[in-house]
Amino acid sequence: MTKLYSGACACGAIRYETRSEPIFENHCQCLDCQKRSGTGHGSYLTFPRRADVTLTGEAKTWDIIADSGNVKSHAFCPTCGTPVYLTFAAMPDLFTVHASSLDDPAMFKPQVVTYGMRAHAWDRLDPSLATFEKMPAG
Repeated sequence: MTKLYSGACACGAIRYETRSEPIFENHCQCLDCQKRSGTGHGSYLTFPRRADVTLTGEAKTWDIIADSGNVKSHAFCPTCGTPVYLTFAAMPDLFTVHASSLDDPAMFKPQVVTYGMRAHAWDRLDPSLATFEKMPAG
């Protein structure tokens, strides 16, 4: 049986669910993730097809230019402010959720650390994870 990945913002106004398996699970230490999370990194699960995700509720979005030069759209709840998901202009099929928004955060199984070049000494992550200076190609 396929696992159900589901989650929501803190107040529950925005919800998502998918039975797709994530294709990438990472901790990201880029400056954008640090500022948006208020910590030293963000943690994410990326799913391959936006079309396979059921999304309810109206998110607000804001766009930034990522280190790659591509536009990244951050979606958050306009009521409680919780960041819930990201989309990418250069890869419109991908759908990325914040690990902490999962109904069961234990489903998050990080594979790598990205943007290790931006890491802070006070934000120690699992040393057994492969760490990339930027986003790995591929």
